[in-house]
Amino acid sequence: MLETLAELRDRTIYRVTTESAPAVYYIADKDAGGILVNAPTWSTALAATLRDAAEPTYLFLPSRFGVRDVEAWRGEGLETLAWEPEVAAIDGSIDTPLNSKVKLTRTIDFLPMSGRTAGSCALRLKNKPGAIFFGPILEPGEDGWPTLVLHDDDDSSESRLFGALGLQDVTFDYAFTDTFDPATTRYGPGAGEAVNAAISGVLEGD
Repeated sequence: MLETLAELRDRTIYRVTTESAPAVYYIADKDAGGILVNAPTWSTALAATLRDAAEPTYLFLPSRFGVRDVEAWRGEGLETLAWEPEVAAIDGSIDTPLNSKVKLTRTIDFLPMSGRTAGSCALRLKNKPGAIFFGPILEPGEDGWPTLVLHDDDDSSESRLFGALGLQDVTFDYAFTDTFDPATTRYGPGAGEAVNAAISGVLEGD
């Protein structure tokens, strides 16, 4: 049920293999405990598997697209998190609406990047090698690295462009999105340089 993707300083990143779209990740962090990124379908077996890796503490929803069985996961004791403008779209099942003042730990914070939806938000692991969980904000391009793909149903294409430009000042070595194909998806190391190059190509019309 869990596939190890990266073992970093004080934390391990897993993919929850029972889900495909959107992809679900689990961060076993020394300080924060277990953090789900997107909600998987609830089962007693999966809950037990997560606990074997780290005691589940948080469920972070990058957007409304990651909602599955949220009440069941709250029943397992997870505190649900989403950026404030996205809370209404998740039917109010959010314990902690996120804003610019909220951090999980000294090295885990959030990057609001609205545009795909009104409150799309990324989770960042700051200490090197850094990692970002972009949810639907980015998705793999033809080479497998995350990039900016505009959609007809974007809440704001302009906001998406500005958010992507802001990544030029952000340091990270791994990047994960709602789309994960084990055969083609690339996520790191080397994600920061690859992602910014891909986004530059999009903005320049390559």
